[in-house]
Amino acid sequence: MALQLRSAAWFDTEDEIGFSHRASLRSQGFTRQAFAERPVIGISNSWSELNNCNAHLRSLAEAVKRGVWAAGGFPLEFMTISLGEELMMPTAMLYRNLLAMDVEEMIRSNPLDGVVLSCGCDKTTPAQLMGAASMDVPSILVSGGPMLRGMWKNEELGSGTDLWKHRDQRRSGRMSQEDWNEMEGCISRSPGHCMTMEQLPR
Repeated sequence: MALQLRSAAWFDTEDEIGFSHRASLRSQGFTRQAFAERPVIGISNSWSELNNCNAHLRSLAEAVKRGVWAAGGFPLEFMTISLGEELMMPTAMLYRNLLAMDVEEMIRSNPLDGVVLSCGCDKTTPAQLMGAASMDVPSILVSGGPMLRGMWKNEELGSGTDLWKHRDQRRSGRMSQEDWNEMEGCISRSPGHCMTMEQLPR
């Protein structure tokens, strides 16, 4: 028995609704055969230049698309809001549930048979999982991974604990302004989520 795809409600009818949906994809350069009888796999991408945790997710999404094509699916990427602690004030945690709703409603309202969630950070990751779980479609999460550990004067730097430690040293006068400024350019060496938990014990 053939699997009934959720996306069939969008693409398999021969009325004006199906016509319109198919025409929309064909306007992007896809042939009818590209998505006919293939599971449509959404790639939820929280890329943003406002969020260092997710600033590299465009290239990750392209790799995921190639994998979906190779497995016989039809990948369609969609954007979501992006949460990260680097620039958001007072905290990204205020918006976690908003992102979960964003992911849930994007899945609900679009012809998606499954989703690949691409994200990073301890706010974005649970939010995307919550949204996908609410829709109960096959889902998998691909993390963007941690940023490279910081290095300053032969000292490994974590993205959280070491910042607070050296801040206290600066406030107490045990660290110069020059050293503080230099460390600012060394503590975060690449995109990715906080790397503190990725460090080896000293």
